[in-house]
Amino acid sequence: MGRRLVPLTLDNLPDLPKRCRRCVFWELDPVSGEAAVKAGRPELEKEAWISAVLLEWGSCGRIVYIDDVPVGYVLYAPPAYVPRSTAFPTSPVSRDAVQLMTAWLVPGYQGQGLGRVMVQTVAKDVLRRGFKAIEAFGDARWKEPACLLPAEHLLAVGFKTVRPHPSYPRLRLELRTTLSWRQDVEQAIDRLLGAVQKEPALRPL
Repeated sequence: MGRRLVPLTLDNLPDLPKRCRRCVFWELDPVSGEAAVKAGRPELEKEAWISAVLLEWGSCGRIVYIDDVPVGYVLYAPPAYVPRSTAFPTSPVSRDAVQLMTAWLVPGYQGQGLGRVMVQTVAKDVLRRGFKAIEAFGDARWKEPACLLPAEHLLAVGFKTVRPHPSYPRLRLELRTTLSWRQDVEQAIDRLLGAVQKEPALRPL
C-alpha cells in the first residue's frame, strides 16, 4: 500500500472533498463568507485564498494519498491568514502558534497511523518555520461533522485549554512534546481525524 503526504497546492486542490472545496468558513470573515456563498463563488474564493497563502507563506495543508487515492487532508495557517478566527469569543490565536483550521480522514482509514503521520507532518513543518505551538478552536458541544474539531478529542490527543468557553474553547498543543507522543495518544489522533467528517457536512456560514 503506497502512502504519500503531499503539500496542498492549486494543482491538487480538486482532490479535496467537493464540499470542502466549496467551504470558505475559515478563509473569509463571516460577512464576506456569506456574500461569497450567495454569489455562488465560494470555490473561486477558496482557490484565491490558497494561492495567496502559498505565495506569501507557503503550503498551508497536506493531502494524504493511499495508492494515489486521496483519503484525507489537514489545513493550517498563521492566524493572520484566517479571518474567521477573529470572530470567536476566545480569539486571538497566540502569535507564536499556527492555527489548525480543520482536518478530515475518510472513514475506514483511521487506526492505520495516518492521523499520527498527518499531525506530526504539520508539527515538523510548523517547527521548521519557527513556531512553537499549534492552536485550534474546539467545539465543546460537537454533535456532528462540521468545520470545527471536537474539543474533547483535541484534549484527548494532548491539546490543553488556554482560554475556556462553554462552546468554543481555544486549545494549544506545545510542539516540543508533539514528536514524542506515546502510542495511546497516537491512536487517539487517528480516532480524532477519523471522526471529524465523513463526506463532510459543513456548518453553514
